[in-house]
Amino acid sequence: GAGRRPLFLSVTRGRSCQVGGTPANHGRALAVKKRGYDITRNPHLNKGMAFTLEERLQLGIHGLLPPCFLSQDVQVLRVMKNYENKSNDLDKYIVLMTLQDRNEKLFYRVLTSDIERFMPIVYTPTVGLACQQYGLAFRRPRGLFITIHDKGHIATMLNSWPEENIKAIVVTDGERILGLGDLGSYGMGIPVGKLALYTACGGVHPQQCLPVLLDVGTDNEALLSDPLYIGLKHKRVRGKQYDELIDEFMQAVTNKYGMNCLIQFEDFANANAFRLLNKYRNRYCTFNDDIQGTASVAVAGIFAALRITKNKLSDHKFVFQGAGEAAMGIAHLILMAMEKEGISREDAIKKIWMVDSKGLIVKGRSHLNHEKEMFAQDHPSVNTLEEVVQKVKPTAIIGVAAIAGAFTEKILKDMAAFNERPIVFALSNPTSKAECTAEQCYRLTEGRGIFASGSPFSKVTLPNGQTFFPGQGNNAYVFPGVALGVIACGVRHISDDIFLITAESIAAEVTEQNLAEGRLYPPLDSIREVSLKIAVKIVDWAYKHGLASWYPEPANKEAFVKRLVYSPDYDSFVVDDYRWPPAAMQTQDV
Repeated sequence: GAGRRPLFLSVTRGRSCQVGGTPANHGRALAVKKRGYDITRNPHLNKGMAFTLEERLQLGIHGLLPPCFLSQDVQVLRVMKNYENKSNDLDKYIVLMTLQDRNEKLFYRVLTSDIERFMPIVYTPTVGLACQQYGLAFRRPRGLFITIHDKGHIATMLNSWPEENIKAIVVTDGERILGLGDLGSYGMGIPVGKLALYTACGGVHPQQCLPVLLDVGTDNEALLSDPLYIGLKHKRVRGKQYDELIDEFMQAVTNKYGMNCLIQFEDFANANAFRLLNKYRNRYCTFNDDIQGTASVAVAGIFAALRITKNKLSDHKFVFQGAGEAAMGIAHLILMAMEKEGISREDAIKKIWMVDSKGLIVKGRSHLNHEKEMFAQDHPSVNTLEEVVQKVKPTAIIGVAAIAGAFTEKILKDMAAFNERPIVFALSNPTSKAECTAEQCYRLTEGRGIFASGSPFSKVTLPNGQTFFPGQGNNAYVFPGVALGVIACGVRHISDDIFLITAESIAAEVTEQNLAEGRLYPPLDSIREVSLKIAVKIVDWAYKHGLASWYPEPANKEAFVKRLVYSPDYDSFVVDDYRWPPAAMQTQDV
């Protein structure tokens, strides 16, 4: 109500606290200026029918809610009933996003109750559909839209966002949304979904996350001619103006939120992705998930596979189908890991062969960019992947070019002929773009293939009764744990060492039982535990190498990180009510 003084509420938290060096003060009084109807409209505070009668009376919301008191578990059941009534994935996505807008804690309780079930809805593949329909699905602000016309005023625009303590930003310019191409302003669904996974899988506090879309126009003709499109209706601005916008954005963010603010680049076009990563990686706290996250999860799968092949990484020879962001990221991390084993960079490069749309990447081939040049082999040109596999005889093939069926029957049979246990990674998304299916790999390699995919595949049973559960190399194993670790100790720059540590941590969580079933990754339902372990390893590494910002160094790193993990348990809002001694409270009379 107007004119009222703020209520001081005693907040009893489950395990909730803030990330980034400032743990929650359990049981301290919290000044909540909101009261009455505003409380029910604020997703951070709203508990719906879980408010107790005492809370309803004290907060001035009694009568605004039905006369019913529910536990959070019952609320989850209500959400699930509504969710299951929806017949398609896009409607299910909208149910979850509406819940996020209404009751944040309940949204994360639902997500964490069955992460394997909800991840394909809040992120790939359903988020792609949602982005295509984003103009129609847009309900209320979930992030910042910064346009090319705001150049010179980004610092002012950041003030529009209500939260001050931002620790993690996911930013996209909408040019290469998943495999869907240029979606312009509709790309906002990606940072929103990604940051929901920061919280659900990693425990990063949602109020410390900011999704950003940089709208510089779109080259998508269908959107430009659509009267319902919600972004700038002109062709993409490129070159100097574009670079100045990104420069200003990076500077404005760090000026406002500090040098430790994590900025993750997401779904930028290939050329910009590499360029911006190289430009900013040593100046800001930044990484590109499409390049480095993909690399980390792929290398984690390779490390797990080494326990089956029972040899060293440097004993392997890799052929990549594709030479874009993902391929380069994976190849660079493999090089690092091989060098760690003790072989020279020069020898390591000889073990990595790349095939792009023009065939094998070899020395002397025209129009090779700087990235491809590094992996050009001294070999006559070869046009097809089948021929390359025949000539190179790799121990592992990795598909990252989104060409469905690229791993043909002949290639898979050849891999099985050359190797006792061939490694076959079909990492392209979505499932329709996979280089081969899990069933094809296991059948054509007689059950000897070591398979991982980018999209989920169901279990495969061969005629001889062997059953395999294919591993999914999902980046969600990587970025939530990396974000939690980096934020927890205030790392300034995210080096590739962090992604190698992450790959080793993920592989270490794979049990012998998992490997026997064909799984190269830990079960997705253990992702919160995996993320915590990654974060602890990163914190440990950062303090050892003098790269952490928060001091004094915590003695128990695991306890330190655990205290920072967001909990979806409800806070308890009850006024701190107490009495003075009667004599001290006596009213003085004339």
